[in-house]
Amino acid sequence: MSTTEQVLAAAERIRALGESAPRPGRDPVNQPMINNWTEAIGDTNPLYSDPEFAMRSRFGGSVAPPAMAQVWSMNGLHGTRADDDPLGLMTAALDDAGYTSVVATNSNQTYHRHLRLGEEVTASSRLEDVVGPKQTALGEGWFFTTRTLWRVGDEVVAEMVFRLLKFRPPSAEPPEIPASGPSGRIVDASGYAGGVLRPVISRDTAFYWEGAKLGELRIQRWGTTLRHPPGPMDPGGDLAATPDYAVSPGTGTVFSFVVHHHPKVPGKRLPFVVALVELDEGVRVLGELIDVDPAAVRIGLPVKAVFLKVDDDLTLPAWEVA
Repeated sequence: MSTTEQVLAAAERIRALGESAPRPGRDPVNQPMINNWTEAIGDTNPLYSDPEFAMRSRFGGSVAPPAMAQVWSMNGLHGTRADDDPLGLMTAALDDAGYTSVVATNSNQTYHRHLRLGEEVTASSRLEDVVGPKQTALGEGWFFTTRTLWRVGDEVVAEMVFRLLKFRPPSAEPPEIPASGPSGRIVDASGYAGGVLRPVISRDTAFYWEGAKLGELRIQRWGTTLRHPPGPMDPGGDLAATPDYAVSPGTGTVFSFVVHHHPKVPGKRLPFVVALVELDEGVRVLGELIDVDPAAVRIGLPVKAVFLKVDDDLTLPAWEVA
């Protein structure tokens, strides 16, 4: 059986199972979770926080935001999927076929009514379709779609159509890195960074900060894989592996950025720009972009590394326009 036939056969088996058994939420609809959710989202609608206001509304009492539908059926930090959960079953089938990477592509939710405090919500799902293999920018993969229904008793109160892409990433080519050498010039930080919050330096990151003192932008390397920020473990899971580092030439382009206007930052003149830079090697590194008009910063702007020497113990990697 070919891989395509294997995936299609698994999809047909999972689709034939139909809708999964209703999975009860861990808690009934309750005010503390509503308070936490609205605070995190920034929803200040008094309908969800003021019982007196809610009592005077057309609902005649407190209700939950409709967009919280999925919250009530979440498994929690240590939860596990049910054996008949189609999302878990199809994910496992594609993992077995070698499509081990995942990205969500669509999530469309429909809300039929507001939920009231104390209502018990259940969720059930079914597999709707599986399409592939498709060639995407991420690699060859399969799109699959599930539909989830949330119910109170037998009444459907919300539903979601959720689509994932499970893909097989192309083999990574080892990045080409020129011979080691300084990545950029070292300048006095007094004009850029007054009182700074000093980084917590560990065994995993000491090489990075030692390199900065020398004007070297050091990137952690596990075999042929570059990683930043540095981490204590091989991204591929090899417990016996040990890292070294590569010295980047320090050239790249702005991948994203923010212009900081407020609040005040001790030792900084406002506004200033913080840029996430994609190096030519493909790794992204965060730092301040100095000596630039914030209005002139754009995605794709070529930049190069520069190092701000705060004192003999600390030098901060930063960016300047190339």
